[in-house]
Order: sequence, then structure tokens, then C-alpha cells
Amino acid sequence: MLKKTFLSVAVGAAMFIAPLTAGQAAAETASSGDVHAAATTVCYETSGAPNFVSAINQGAANWNASVSNVRLVNNPSCATLSYYEGNDPSGSYAYTDGHGSGYIFIDYTQAQQYYIVRITAHETGHALGLPDHYSGPCSELMSGGGPGTGCTNAYPNGDESGRVNSLWANGFKANKGEMKKVY
Repeated sequence: MLKKTFLSVAVGAAMFIAPLTAGQAAAETASSGDVHAAATTVCYETSGAPNFVSAINQGAANWNASVSNVRLVNNPSCATLSYYEGNDPSGSYAYTDGHGSGYIFIDYTQAQQYYIVRITAHETGHALGLPDHYSGPCSELMSGGGPGTGCTNAYPNGDESGRVNSLWANGFKANKGEMKKVY
């Protein structure tokens, strides 16, 4: 009887723990000792963009330094966000639902013209739920290429950081948005 009870408890615990470590890893919260204790973790992977791994990681680090409710982690085992590279006449873009899922495409030509960390951080901003604001100044990350090729700001400003913190205040929304292409 004791053996059967122990087995039932072990199986029940495994059923509870397994989804947290596998299927829900992208929505896990950080440990209580972490600065981002209440942050939702969004895992990403860079295998499809080997030439831009450093720029992708720096763009994610810029977001992590600027927001507290979401944390980007390069971890292919739980990735809901992927990066790819190649040629596209329309340039770099994010195909996302704005809730940390989808993919980001980095265009080679655009990467030669604009500061690459700004491109990766900008497109990641779309995956975090922000729209474009091309008419904004260089100090706005989501102004993208609007300010021109000389703009090297790769950090969100206070308004952009505040908007992302607000969007992610309660983690992932139950009703994710529709996937769409955003430049």
C-alpha cells in the first residue's frame, strides 16, 4: 500500500513538474533571488542566424537591461522565438503575435546599411508587442530606419520600456494575438 501511494504521488508530481520544465518553459518565472523575480521568460534561439548571434544577444541584453516584466534568454530547448537571416527585398521583419512567439528575419542588405544591434533590438521589440513609429527620433528604438542609417541607438527609451512592462505585467496573455508580419 505504501509503495502504491508513493508511486501515485511521484506520478502526480511528475505530471505537474513536466509541463513547467518542458511545454511551459517559455512562460516560467525567474527564481525569487533574481532581479527579474516577476519576469516572464521568453526563450529564443539563433541557429537560423549564425552571422548575427552576437548582435541578437546584445539586442536581447539591451531589452533585459531596460524592462523588468519580461526576460529574454537564448535557450533553444524552450524557444518560442527564432531568428533567421537571408535576403528579402522588403528588409528585416518580425513575424510574431507580439507575445514572444514567432520569428525574426534579418536581411543581409539592411544589416550592411544600418546598425545591426538596432535592427535586432527593434525587431525583438515587435515580438514583445510594440508597433513601429517610423516618424520618431533616433532615441526611439521603434522608429526603426526612420532616422536614417547614422542612428545607432539600440536601446528602448523610457516610454517603450514602460509600454513593454505594462504589456507583460501579467505574463503571457491567455488570448495571444494573431501572427503577422511587422517591419
